[in-house]
Amino acid sequence: MPVSDALKLLLTERQAAEKLPASYVEQVETYLLPIAAHIATHHERAKKALFWGVSGSQGSGKSTLVHFLAHILRHHYRLSVAVLSLDDFYCDQAERGQLADACHPLFRTRGVPGTHRVALAMDTFDRLARGEATPLPRFDKATDNPFPESAWPQSPSDCDIVLFEGWCVGAVPQAETQLDQPLNLLEAEEDPDGRWRREVNRQLQQDYAAWWQRLDGLLLLLAPSFEQVHEWRRLQEHKLRQRFEDAGQMVPAGVMDDSQISRFIQHYERLTRWILQVLPNQADIVLNLQPDHRWNRLILQPREAHQND
Repeated sequence: MPVSDALKLLLTERQAAEKLPASYVEQVETYLLPIAAHIATHHERAKKALFWGVSGSQGSGKSTLVHFLAHILRHHYRLSVAVLSLDDFYCDQAERGQLADACHPLFRTRGVPGTHRVALAMDTFDRLARGEATPLPRFDKATDNPFPESAWPQSPSDCDIVLFEGWCVGAVPQAETQLDQPLNLLEAEEDPDGRWRREVNRQLQQDYAAWWQRLDGLLLLLAPSFEQVHEWRRLQEHKLRQRFEDAGQMVPAGVMDDSQISRFIQHYERLTRWILQVLPNQADIVLNLQPDHRWNRLILQPREAHQND
């Protein structure tokens, strides 16, 4: 789409505010503006609130993309937009502890299907679909618990677009036979009988399938490989550690070293690899990522939108 001077200025101001390289604006113009135009056109035809999922692995830049996409939709298309993350619906420590005691110890670690408040998510989606001004849940990773409800922002009423991002949004279950053999050291040593991974898969078959069904469209940020995702996560943690060291501050205990990162990301490995394999054929929009995080290919493959009953 043609880029007006006003839109160019808007994007440049956002790029500067977010401390991103100037080349990011060019990327937004080439790849993100067509996506925004597609979503805006879809909304004009639908005449209702639309829920768009944005799926991408850890470190793929989902949050930054959604931030810019929401900004374009609000200020260029004059649409009312609410932004939610899968992370916003994490269970608190106590809830995950109960799940760990009842089902499997690996559920103490947040992230995989089964560690989210799906009922809260469905209620939030319902209220947004009805056009209500809705409290938007927020999770505090520093305390590993949700922020108090008094701190949750509120969506505008009669919201046009809801952007919902998360690392496994849209993921489909695997066949039972695919779960027989451990995929990595974590599964081999801590889930040898497959109880944890089978429960994660069951969650995808049931509660999460109903959740994803609420989406009208899905955008996939496609990483080159799981190995690249691992490297992105490692570099992300290194930068965080360096930030504290440069400021002469003590590095918090929660900042992981390479061995801790390796174990942590193994919780996500099975589903991340599966998403990279199957979701490109199911998403409405696929945006390919290079190892340096630059986007290099946009595939628009719109299909019949999911129906919100």
